[in-house]
Amino acid sequence: MFSVKKALEESYGYLFEPLFLEEIEKVGALKRVPKGEQLIEIGDLITMMPLVLDGAVKILREDTKGDELLLYFIEKSDTCAMTLSCCLGNKKSEIRAVAETDTTLLFIPIAQMDIWMSKYKSWQRYILDSYHTRVMELLETVDTLAFLKMDERLLKHLQDKAKVSHDDVLHTTHQDIAYDLHTSRVVVSRLLKQLEREGKIKMDRNKITVLEL
Repeated sequence: MFSVKKALEESYGYLFEPLFLEEIEKVGALKRVPKGEQLIEIGDLITMMPLVLDGAVKILREDTKGDELLLYFIEKSDTCAMTLSCCLGNKKSEIRAVAETDTTLLFIPIAQMDIWMSKYKSWQRYILDSYHTRVMELLETVDTLAFLKMDERLLKHLQDKAKVSHDDVLHTTHQDIAYDLHTSRVVVSRLLKQLEREGKIKMDRNKITVLEL
């Protein structure tokens, strides 16, 4: 049987004191989502902040044409800086959040955030560290777009997906990868074949094994 208390201790016990973990457990709303399910849509009014207990979530932006671009992943012990920003500013979401793997989250009401900011130094540190981490990941995304060739971007993307799923075998399609990288399926298919010839990946039907991590 799943225990929220145990999951919190495993994911956040090294960050927060026991009394604080008890408060989080009392006010949090547990939610399990399967891989591929959408958690937050662009334009949603954010009323709850997610804490990831297990699994991984990908955070995406959308351009005026409706095409997506992957910004970063959030994993166990993480939260989303973009969601935090919307919570604190009472704004609508500017990102889309989709479960990268089967994921378990605990949703915290916005009202608790201000209370905890003044009550717990550990929460203040966690929020500030989360902002810093996400900003650094956004800078890495910008650098990747600006300085890496598409084949390098593709390999890095596959490596990142393998790391967050803790599995070097990725069950995905060429079209899904194209969506994440804001490019075409034809380009992805061609570059995947190139990476396979170079011995960096191995392809099967709807399955890619990352050989170079």
